[in-house]
Amino acid sequence: SSVSQMVVVLMVAEKPSLARSLAEILSKRRCGRRKSMCNACDVYEFEGNFPHGERRGVAKFKMTSVCGHVMSLDFLPKYNKWDQVDPVELYEAETMKKESIPNLRICDFLRSEGRGVDYLVLWLDCDKEGENICFEVINEVKPVMKQPRTPDVQTVFRAHFSSITEGAVLQAFHSLGSPNWNEARSVDARMELDLRVGCSFTRFQTTSFQMKYTGLNNSVISYGPCQTPTLGFCVQRHDEILRFKSEKYWKLDAKVRLGRATASLEWGREGVFDNEVGHLFLATVRDEKTAKVEGVSEKQRSKAPPIALHTVEMLRSASSRLHMGPKQTMDVAERLYTEGYISYPRTETTSYPTDFDFRSILMELDRHPEFREYASTLLQSKISRPSSGTDAGDHPPITPMRSATRDQLRDGDWRLYDFIVRHFLATLYPDCKYKLTEAEFSIGSERFQWSGSTPVDPGYTSVYSWHAVQGLEVPVAFEKGQEWEVMQLKLSEHQTSPPGYLTESELISLMEKHRIGTVCLSLSILQTSMAVCSSTSACVEVFTV
Repeated sequence: SSVSQMVVVLMVAEKPSLARSLAEILSKRRCGRRKSMCNACDVYEFEGNFPHGERRGVAKFKMTSVCGHVMSLDFLPKYNKWDQVDPVELYEAETMKKESIPNLRICDFLRSEGRGVDYLVLWLDCDKEGENICFEVINEVKPVMKQPRTPDVQTVFRAHFSSITEGAVLQAFHSLGSPNWNEARSVDARMELDLRVGCSFTRFQTTSFQMKYTGLNNSVISYGPCQTPTLGFCVQRHDEILRFKSEKYWKLDAKVRLGRATASLEWGREGVFDNEVGHLFLATVRDEKTAKVEGVSEKQRSKAPPIALHTVEMLRSASSRLHMGPKQTMDVAERLYTEGYISYPRTETTSYPTDFDFRSILMELDRHPEFREYASTLLQSKISRPSSGTDAGDHPPITPMRSATRDQLRDGDWRLYDFIVRHFLATLYPDCKYKLTEAEFSIGSERFQWSGSTPVDPGYTSVYSWHAVQGLEVPVAFEKGQEWEVMQLKLSEHQTSPPGYLTESELISLMEKHRIGTVCLSLSILQTSMAVCSSTSACVEVFTV
């Protein structure tokens, strides 16, 4: 067919990098690229078969993107005058949609590229925010599209996908559906609540504090439905630290000789807060030469593997283990996702789907020099789907999708990729098993304890080494009635210490526990809050007035 008769399909992704990756896969890396009226968004063009709609067949495809949300919500300009508008009025004030980034002229760009096209295919991220952006794009493109020959025939399609691999993208392309209006509206509702609650309380508390305290004339004391409770955790911990009164306490320390080894014993009383009382206890045992074993217990213990990885756990682990902040972690994760190395990184689900293809991922990792040993072990055994975890009804858990070497990725990207791979492998490994030995000693009239661990089967900790059992190895076989030489007895001085400031990892856990914010919102909230967590500066004082 001639170009004039050819079906034209406009496809829109959420980010420019994603548009490029999708175009390369769908065109089999034979797409052209051109600049557009939007400096941030290129257009990738290619020809191929379009198997949907009433005009199936050879089509010209145009793949481009937006840059996140096209529109934002705001009040009409007349409500911007703080001194003339009561904050209470903002709960019923008229709102309007306006372009999120006016300089990019995304709306004009979408109308320009959408003019006269036959079909619109939406490749926005498959979450509620993505559904909302779908309808933002539809609002700009649909009015300028070519009218279908048959009324009410579907001309707008939605691609559903969780990874940017060739198989996943082609499957999504051949099974297009429709965008979800209800999920999109739920985001509109959340945006409106955030706007009304955030602006009204910000204006109320800013004007109230400015009248009450000097030095706040130009300061805006902002309030956010998610930001403020999160900051509250930080301030609460800050107050606990300020109120904390440190106290001295004393402990009896005992060291015994166990054959060729030595062992430090823990005093059964843990500690006393009176120095004289501590010396009295020391006096009762000072002349004792032996420590008698009063009882021994040996228990088989096990540690279960981690559940499948979701976004919060990825952020928490990246912060505590990799020393990567939440924003850096999500930037890296989205880059790995766009390049096809991992699945979609924004999910609350921690259970694998019943039809999850573990074997194909393991076969991919079996070719990797650093993971071959672990993948091969699993491939040679019967792979069983972990039963733990919950299905939140969104995307599958975060997993590796494609093998990547250290040379292919920059340092931060590799470290997060390595963690995601090891977490995935660990979920398929058996429990870590060990033996816990506890011995109770008597030195004179005082009781002391000692405990140690003996590994039995490392299980999942062979790949997830930071979960390995930590503990003293058992130096001898303890038996009741044994007597061992006391090498040292002394009274040691200690001091109670306040809790530390909240770490990012702890704050993420608190936000998850109290269901504060979406994953997207968490990043900006954490950036604001962490400045408070580690500081005793004026921002804490302002927040607590």
